[in-house]
Amino acid sequence: MQNDVTIGFIGNPNCGKTTLFNAYTGANLKVANWPGVTVERMEGAISSHGKKIRLVDLPGTYSLNSFTMEEQVSRQFIISDEVNVIVDVADASSLERSLYLTLQMLEMDKPMALALNMMDIVEKRGIDLDLHRLQELLGIPVVPVVARKKKGLKALLHAALHQNDDGNAFNHQPLEIDSEKPREHVMIYSAPIEEKISKIEALLPEDTPRKRWVAVSLLMQDPELLEKYPIDLKSIADGTEANTIVNEKYDRISQIKNEVLLGKDKSDSLTEKIDNVVTRPFWGVLIFLGMMAIVFALTFNLGDFLSEYLQTGIDWITQSIGAGLASVHAASWLSNLICDGIISGVGGILTFLPNITILFIAMAFLEDTGYMARVAYVMNEIMEKIGLSGRAFIPMVLGFGCTVPAIMASRALESERDRKRVMLLTPFMSCSAKLPVYILFAGMFFEHNAMWAAYSMYLIGILMALLLAWILHKMDGKEEEYPLLIELPAYKMPSAHTVWVYVWEKVKDFLTKAGTTIFIASVLLWILMHFSMTGYTEDISTSFAAVLGHGLAWILIPCGLGYWQIAVALIAGISAKEVVVSSITVLFGISNVTSFGGMQQLHMELSAIGFGPLNAYCMMLFCLLYIPCIAALSTIRRESNSVWYMLKTAAFQFGIAWLTTAAVYQLGLLFIH
Repeated sequence: MQNDVTIGFIGNPNCGKTTLFNAYTGANLKVANWPGVTVERMEGAISSHGKKIRLVDLPGTYSLNSFTMEEQVSRQFIISDEVNVIVDVADASSLERSLYLTLQMLEMDKPMALALNMMDIVEKRGIDLDLHRLQELLGIPVVPVVARKKKGLKALLHAALHQNDDGNAFNHQPLEIDSEKPREHVMIYSAPIEEKISKIEALLPEDTPRKRWVAVSLLMQDPELLEKYPIDLKSIADGTEANTIVNEKYDRISQIKNEVLLGKDKSDSLTEKIDNVVTRPFWGVLIFLGMMAIVFALTFNLGDFLSEYLQTGIDWITQSIGAGLASVHAASWLSNLICDGIISGVGGILTFLPNITILFIAMAFLEDTGYMARVAYVMNEIMEKIGLSGRAFIPMVLGFGCTVPAIMASRALESERDRKRVMLLTPFMSCSAKLPVYILFAGMFFEHNAMWAAYSMYLIGILMALLLAWILHKMDGKEEEYPLLIELPAYKMPSAHTVWVYVWEKVKDFLTKAGTTIFIASVLLWILMHFSMTGYTEDISTSFAAVLGHGLAWILIPCGLGYWQIAVALIAGISAKEVVVSSITVLFGISNVTSFGGMQQLHMELSAIGFGPLNAYCMMLFCLLYIPCIAALSTIRRESNSVWYMLKTAAFQFGIAWLTTAAVYQLGLLFIH
C-alpha cells in the first residue's frame, strides 16, 4: 500500500467545507494545534484506492492574501509541501464569491480539484450549471457534491487522488472562452499587469517555487512575501496594481459565470422573506433572545424530565455498591468515600447530562441552519458602537457552549486589541458548565419561575459583556474599524451527521471531565471534609474544608454567600464550574440532588443556615461572573502568550462578580426588609 496522501480542504466560511470533511471522516477525528501557533487543526484518516489518506480541514478563508491568524494558517499549509492535493470546496449557489479563492489557488499550480457543494440548493433555485464547461475553463476536475447528504463523495475522492497521481495534469489546459483554444493560465491579466508580472519573475531567484503566484502577490503588496523576497519594486509597480488585479479577477469570474450558468437563478424566496425580518436590528435582536429562550426552555424542562430517569439509575448503582461494600465488611471510611464522595460528586453532575446534551443539539441545529451567521450580522451595529468588530460577537455566542473554543475563536479577529478584549469578556457568557448550577438553585428556590430565573443569567452575561466592552472602549479612546465581511448562507435543513459529530464531541468532553476533573475534585474535597489536624474525623465542622471555608467566607458576606460550605464549593468550582454542584452534594451529604427528594433535602439544609431565594439568585449570579475555570484560564494564557494577562483576567472577573453580586444582594435586602 502506497503510504500517506495528504488532502487539504479549503474554502470560504459557510461553504459546507467542514460538513464535507466530517462526511469523510465520521468520528475518526484528531484535534491538535498547528506548529508554532494555537490554531486548532482538524485531521482525519481514511483508506481508499489502496492508499492511506490524511485529510486536513483548514480554517475558512475568502482569500490567500489575508491577515487573521486562522487565515494565515490556511495559506501556510497550502504553500507548504506537506499537502499533496487541494480540495477547494465552493458553494455552488454562490459561484461568483467562491471562485475568487479558486483562481488564487490555481495560480499556485498545485494538484487541485473543485468540489461544488450545495448542488441541491442550486437545483431548487432552478440554476442549471454546465459542469463540463466549467471543468474545461478551469482545467481541473469539477465534482458536484451535497455534503450533508453524502452525495458525490466517492467521485470527489477519486478526482483528488487522480490529480495527485498525475501531478496536476488533467489531460488539458484551461480553454479560452471565445476561441476554444488552450490558454497558458486560467487567469491572464491585462497587458500592463502581465508585463509587470514578467519583470518581477525575472528578478526572483531561479529556484523560487510557485513563481507566478509570488509575483502576483508581490504586486498586491503582500507583506509576508515582500519580507521574504526583498526585491526593488519601485521601478515596476506604483501601488495601484492590487485593485486592478482584484477587479480583473472578478471580471474573469463574471465571464466564467456567464459561460457556465445556463438556467436562471430563482433566488430562494423563503430565505429572503425570513431575512427581511431576522436581519433587521430591532426584530433581529428580539428574535435572537426569543430563540435562546426556546432553547433554554427545552434544555430546562425536557432535560429535567429525562434527568429523573438518569437519577433513578444512579441511585440504584449507589445502593448496589453500598450493599456490596457492606456485604464484604468494607471500612466505613471507604464506603463513605465511594458512595458519598465519588458517586455523589460525579453522579450528581452526570444527572445533568440530558440538559447539556439538549443544549448542544439546539446550538448545533441553529448553527447548521445558517441562523447564527444572521446573529453576528444583526449584532454588528451594536458591536461597532462599543468599539468592537461585529465579528467579535461570534466568539461570545460560542461561549454558550464552552468558554475554551469561544476564546480560541478570537483568532478570527484582525485586531490584537479586539482579541484580548474578547478573551476578557467571553467568560461572562453562560457556558454549559454553569448550567447545572442554574438548574439546581433555580429549581430549589424559584419553582414555577425557575426557567426564567435561570434564563436571566444568560441575558445578564450578554449585557455585562456589552456594558464592559463599552466602558473599556471609552477608557481606551482609540477607534479601529474592521468592517464585518460575512456570508449569509441560504437556510437549509441541518445535516443529522454534522449535528451528531458536533454533539458527540461536546458530550464526550463533558464525560471526560466527569471522569477526570470532577472525579479528582470529589476525592480531594472528601479528604478535606474528613481530615483535620488530628487525623480522620466525621465531624465536618472541624475538618480542613471547614477551616478553609471559614477563612474565606467573610469575603463573600456582602454578596449573601458568607457560608463556609459555599466558599469551599466556589473555590472548587475554579477547577470546573460543574464542580460547584458536585461539591455542594458532597458537602451536604446528598447523593441524589437532582431528584425531588434530594432537592427538598438540600433546600431544608440551606434554609436552616439562612440561605434563601435572594442568596440562591446571588449564587447563580456569582457563578456566572467569577473566575473562569482552569481550562479557560490556560487557554487565555496560550492565546495571549502572557501569564500576566491571564492573572489580570482572573482578578478582573472576580472583582466584577463581587461588585455586581454585592450590589444585587444589598439592594435585594432593601426590598425584602
